[in-house]
Amino acid sequence: MNDARPIPDADPSTGWTKDWPYTSLRLPERALEIERRDSGETILRNPTPLEPYPVQVSDDLRRQAARIPDRTFLAQRGADGDWVHLTYAAARDRADRVSQWLLDNGHNGDNPVAILSDNSLNFAVLQLGAMQVGIPAMPVSPAYSLMSKDFAKVRHVCDSFTPSLIYVEDAALFKPALEAVKPTATVVATRNVEAIDGAVPFDDLLAGEAGEAVERAYAAVTGDSIGKILLTSGSTGLPKGVVNTQRLMCSSLTQIGQVWPFLHDEPPVICDWLPWNHTFAANFNFNTILRFGGTYWLDEGKPVPGRFEATLRNLREVKINQYVNVARAYDLLVPALEADPAFAEHVLGDCLYLFYAGAGLPQALWDRIEALSIRVRGARIPMMTSLGSTETGPPAIKGYWPCDRSGTVGLPIPGLEAKLAPAGGKTEIRFRGPNIAPGYYRNPEKTAEAFDDEGFYRIGDAVKWLDEADPMQGLSFDGRVAENFKLLTGTWVATGVLRLDALSFVGPLVSDAAVTGEDRDEVGLLGFANLEACKAAIGPGAEGPASEISPAEIVAHPAVHDALREKIAAYNREHPGSSQRIARILLMTAPPDIDAGEITDKGYLNQRAILNARAELVERLYAGEGGDVVAV
Repeated sequence: MNDARPIPDADPSTGWTKDWPYTSLRLPERALEIERRDSGETILRNPTPLEPYPVQVSDDLRRQAARIPDRTFLAQRGADGDWVHLTYAAARDRADRVSQWLLDNGHNGDNPVAILSDNSLNFAVLQLGAMQVGIPAMPVSPAYSLMSKDFAKVRHVCDSFTPSLIYVEDAALFKPALEAVKPTATVVATRNVEAIDGAVPFDDLLAGEAGEAVERAYAAVTGDSIGKILLTSGSTGLPKGVVNTQRLMCSSLTQIGQVWPFLHDEPPVICDWLPWNHTFAANFNFNTILRFGGTYWLDEGKPVPGRFEATLRNLREVKINQYVNVARAYDLLVPALEADPAFAEHVLGDCLYLFYAGAGLPQALWDRIEALSIRVRGARIPMMTSLGSTETGPPAIKGYWPCDRSGTVGLPIPGLEAKLAPAGGKTEIRFRGPNIAPGYYRNPEKTAEAFDDEGFYRIGDAVKWLDEADPMQGLSFDGRVAENFKLLTGTWVATGVLRLDALSFVGPLVSDAAVTGEDRDEVGLLGFANLEACKAAIGPGAEGPASEISPAEIVAHPAVHDALREKIAAYNREHPGSSQRIARILLMTAPPDIDAGEITDKGYLNQRAILNARAELVERLYAGEGGDVVAV
């Protein structure tokens, strides 16, 4: 339903978007059962029965290859910049050939196939070919090999999980890491194969025909078979391998299809950069496209300076019908859409819904997206999110109705139980169901720690009801239980919520921040300075153009400090409580360090790791020492 009213030109933060209708989308009625216990715990269930689901992921591949053989499943830019397409029929044929090669060369379910490179057509084919014959696929963040100085994480992966095969797209690019680690596995590469002695060209894996051995191994796969080993980010130590069984992946897709039935109506089309070594893209994006017969355009861009231009180019060339991404990508995309109405029409004109996950979306950005939707469609495109992790498939609770505020993570999906348990002044949420990982690969100690005495997985997230009097409104994210801390007064600080709210005010001068104040009198921030935005705040001055000032001079500049004080003062007027009010900020010019575990390959910060690695800066922040400290 579109609204014919004149569209206001006012700032969307005034709330004018909230009384506009939503575009049409087939969604089910909300369903919830609540069991309240004398212990103070609450059990939440979706009473809708979980429908039957396939035994393994490649059941979907074979079904689509027979049903829509010539439809593009995956597309990637080739060396000449043109799109290279992989149809469903071709994907099945290549996966079967890879399966045969793996079996012929002695690979089996005892050791995984490690994939160190970024998303690619060959990545997808190798992963599918391994999983469908019972060989776990283990995607590994390329950052462990390409951005690390000590290669500690990729060495840990090879030593602890002992892959029998390692795939890299470009052997020359990964040679330093592999020479440092010295794995015993067979190395397979697509480009520059000669750079690594003994490496096997990927084309060799496609050379033979698939035979009966593939069908026998395929038939032996069960729901308990390990499909993938997805590594945790390793932000609090060395990465753990999360066991993703075939049951986890297949039940998760059926759960998604039950709460989002519109996926059955129109094949999804996405253009996506998110890495397949992380559950968001590995299971949610990739497997959703496969289950519902859609098309996945591989975006070589990334929501970081110098890389997002490629994303914008791709979005101008292809036509999507859903946008699925992290909050940072929306932060960069929205200004481009606001500046170009034709581009906004191209991107949003056919979008069924907008989805974000991984990190919260600031409400101010949410409101701007709604305003764009109204200008393009005459109605708001539903925006939704979910709450989950690598261990939950990923969605465990999910939004499946339009809402007008950021942070609404939804309600349990069919087949899943959620436990709400009091924890340090917060409400911790835990999960149990077929889409929950059984544990960590070759790590029984961490597996035991991850579950409570009733078998509920401890995700470590806190939630709260949007409206305790009306649970059907759903739950909202309330920060990480482990990252919350107390001030000296004993007052709890919810770091996740505070950080997100603060960034809505201090941006764009600050791109991200860690919240400080544990065992201190007041809350502060260690802020990662957006130097370009800070330069713009300075402008030309007596000392010369901002472009000629060093980073240290930029973050110490009075114009930057004045602008930040003004922004933080505005935040404090809306958040006057001691557990929310920001008293000081230190502007950092050094980016997050992946070797120190400060950031994941997707750009998410680890609060605790940053505070530990930069303890000296925290001391300076509260001592008020240095030109990079701004007291409010």
